[in-house]
Amino acid sequence: MVQEGYMLKTLAFAGPQREIKQKITHLIGAENTTEFYDSYKANGFTKQDVDSLAVWGFNSIRLPMHYNLYTLPIEQETVSGKQTWLEEGFKRTDELLSWCTSNKIYLILDLHATPGGQGKDANISDYDPSKPSLWESTANQDKMVALWEKLATRYKDDPWIGGYDIINEPNWNFSGTNQNGCDEKLNTPLRALQLRITKAIRAIDMNHLVIIEGNCWGNNYNGIFPLWDDNMALSFHKYWNKNDVGSIQKMLDYREKYNVPIWMGEGGENSNVWFQEAINLLESNNIGWAFWPMKKVENTAGITSVNKPASYDTLLEYWEKGGKKPTVSSAKATLMELANNYKLENTVIKYDVIDAMFRQVQTTDTKEYSSHIVPGKIFATDYDLGQNGYAYFDTDVINYDGTKFTKWNKGGVMRNDGVDIEVCSDEVTNGFDVVFIESGEWLQYTIDLVKAQTFDVSIRFFSKKVGGKLFLEDEKGNKLSQNITIPSSGALGKWDTVVLKNVTLKQGTNKVRVHFEKGGFNFNYLEFKEKK
Repeated sequence: MVQEGYMLKTLAFAGPQREIKQKITHLIGAENTTEFYDSYKANGFTKQDVDSLAVWGFNSIRLPMHYNLYTLPIEQETVSGKQTWLEEGFKRTDELLSWCTSNKIYLILDLHATPGGQGKDANISDYDPSKPSLWESTANQDKMVALWEKLATRYKDDPWIGGYDIINEPNWNFSGTNQNGCDEKLNTPLRALQLRITKAIRAIDMNHLVIIEGNCWGNNYNGIFPLWDDNMALSFHKYWNKNDVGSIQKMLDYREKYNVPIWMGEGGENSNVWFQEAINLLESNNIGWAFWPMKKVENTAGITSVNKPASYDTLLEYWEKGGKKPTVSSAKATLMELANNYKLENTVIKYDVIDAMFRQVQTTDTKEYSSHIVPGKIFATDYDLGQNGYAYFDTDVINYDGTKFTKWNKGGVMRNDGVDIEVCSDEVTNGFDVVFIESGEWLQYTIDLVKAQTFDVSIRFFSKKVGGKLFLEDEKGNKLSQNITIPSSGALGKWDTVVLKNVTLKQGTNKVRVHFEKGGFNFNYLEFKEKK
């Protein structure tokens, strides 16, 4: 229900949803913009999405709500203090709840964009600095309280509402110097508003969990205590930091001191290694978690990736740099294609991410990413699913520092492990190759054989210079081939082949590792040719 610029690749020139909508309206007009948003919202989340999430292992959905789908902004109310209710938000929420109910998973209502906006980070809350914020307007606060009363009235007896996350990621300086509220000592307005909303909900609904969040994107709880309700949870958000007990110790202390549940209500946007580490840390400390986001354009670090229409780049370039304006018809066609690409069946489901979040948390066992038939080709990027050090080994696999945003997959496509992958230029390809190979790294492939066989194995590579080295081994480190030196393949983009001779694989399951003794080249595929 809330667009953020980074999800649609508009962040460089339009971060908050209102700015994105302005750009679209300027290009295709108000009526066409409404048509686009109707399609975008209808396709963005459907029963198929919920059914799939349940199958993959999720037991709850946190719905990021924009208040303006439920009620008018205060400046559009004809009578001051009046609350005009809009059917769309409630209808969409009811529909989502019905899908959750049929799957026996919980729906958590998250007010992600509040009346006026709750933070200086405008991309998150759709905050407009030219208008009074939530904290600068009694009318906005009154509207927010009224909305929660309306929601509580509607859902007070529903057993599949998992809770009310009453304000997402407040980030505002009330008396401190940090504009996002990270050095606030008291947080008096935040506590007062959350207390007021809780009392309003409790006058109607005594059943459901009320979830509160601290300042500084949910994490600064200074001044929030003592708590005021015995059916409450504290939410914190976790991004771009280490996955040790120290990173959650403050929240663990709050749980112990105040006898209150804690919940990691939002985290993501990192590598599969980070996901596996973080979830392992959380679950070992009996903390539930929610993952962000569900869908994003050209995404490796999410559950799904929305395909970018080829013509979308033309719109992005015009919005950012100006120049020749695309025609209304061409721009609308591109945007409607984008909206259609949000249907789950049109996205690329990231099974490596799902595997990291569920299976890899439980085991170091590896499994095949795709079925490999030999004799035949195995593409380099189809290495096994599993943890770093078990399915592959890469020297740079994670981002612990939110100020640097170093890439773990430097090519930024296909998979979300530490392995660096780029779009491939070779004539025979699955679309991708492994790049930025460092000395000592390796990739593993599971191959099942009905009988022992001996092969010559071709290595398809690109290298500007001589010097790369590799060999094959099994998962125990036993060598399966001789070492081979990678020659120069010549001009940029020119691929070549070297052959490892007499590689014998056993009957049954083989875990074959391509061990890069020395890196500095690109790797496209292995081809197993049976010895006669």
